[in-house]
Amino acid sequence: MNWQEFKQNYLVRFWAPVPAVIAAGVLSAYYFGITGTFWAVTGEFTRWGGHLLQFAGYHPETWGYFKIIGLSGTPLDRVDGVMILGMFAGCLAAALWANNVKLRLPQHRIRIAQAVVGGLIAGFGARLALGCNLAAFFTGIPQFSLHAWFFALATAAGSWFGARFTMLPLFRIPVVLQKVSAAQPLTQHAGQASRRFRLGMLVFIAFALWALGKTFEAPKLGLAGLFGLAFGLIIERAQVCFTSAFRDLWLTGRTQMAKAIIIGMAVSTIGVYSYVQLGVPPKILWAGPNAAIGGLLFGFGIVLAGGCETGWMYRAVEGQVHFWWVGLGNIVGATVLAAWWDDIAPAVATDYAKINLLNVFGPAGGLMVTYLLLALSMLAVLWWEKRFFAAKAKINQLAGEAA
Repeated sequence: MNWQEFKQNYLVRFWAPVPAVIAAGVLSAYYFGITGTFWAVTGEFTRWGGHLLQFAGYHPETWGYFKIIGLSGTPLDRVDGVMILGMFAGCLAAALWANNVKLRLPQHRIRIAQAVVGGLIAGFGARLALGCNLAAFFTGIPQFSLHAWFFALATAAGSWFGARFTMLPLFRIPVVLQKVSAAQPLTQHAGQASRRFRLGMLVFIAFALWALGKTFEAPKLGLAGLFGLAFGLIIERAQVCFTSAFRDLWLTGRTQMAKAIIIGMAVSTIGVYSYVQLGVPPKILWAGPNAAIGGLLFGFGIVLAGGCETGWMYRAVEGQVHFWWVGLGNIVGATVLAAWWDDIAPAVATDYAKINLLNVFGPAGGLMVTYLLLALSMLAVLWWEKRFFAAKAKINQLAGEAA
């Protein structure tokens, strides 16, 4: 394979979701083993909101929530902060390689309202559960924390309500038809594509060199940056969005991304288990109402907004202004939760147990229970897919007979 074929097949074209999500699962397991934490983003976004409050003269570092997740230093001093910067760099590099960067404004004011309100609800829900589609789901379940299963089931339910809610007439934008004399061909400016590809390479190489240099003074930070760069490339090139995985289940019956996510978690689980057996402690959080309530809000919010934490990150970098608003809403919602945490934490979270499935069922038993639950999740997705298309075929048949 020559360079042009490699470039076209692996840097310009979109990647298949299943191998991409499996790769993300493998990387997230290594990330856990090396850094001692899970692949997560909303905790760091909450810290960004805390820093903004500090700049405004407030003292959020005294709040109980920031005593749990920490607020010291800057993003450049924290594993999560450097990893997220790497994700943005990876998303930008990948989008530039494919000439997929273009400023796209929201089509209607209702879309801006959806973005802000949905992002706020999702950010609030994610931090109530102490994790989003990553820390409380994709990387939370392989950590053997029971709270992640509560969050996952509640997110599925919340996304169902969100899908039904966004189908209301309120959210239907009028379509303006324009008469044309002939179809307009899609154009790709070769010069622009070439320049952007080179710029993408510059972004990729510059950040990779910076992260490599960082490893000499702070190994974990440098490696977190490199992992973030890889995560960013994966989510942009494969268009990995958990919102579409849930929403498509309910609206179109498409299950490709949902299946990919389950397989990715299954692959990640054995890697995390291996590191746990070597002495790296898993991240176990409270299995209280906060996980279920947070999941409901998060599932509803991401569908209303149109994007989850990974989804809004790569789409914002691609120039989709709608998702700038989603990101802003996320940070605001997460920060509001942090402000309320001390008042609600005992009732919904901290008075409940942190349940580690490896402790409840033993190391081998906890591993088998996790794989059993993942298998049941896959069977549920397959059952729903079959049921959805069977019902659709029956409706089409009745419509044909009526005609």
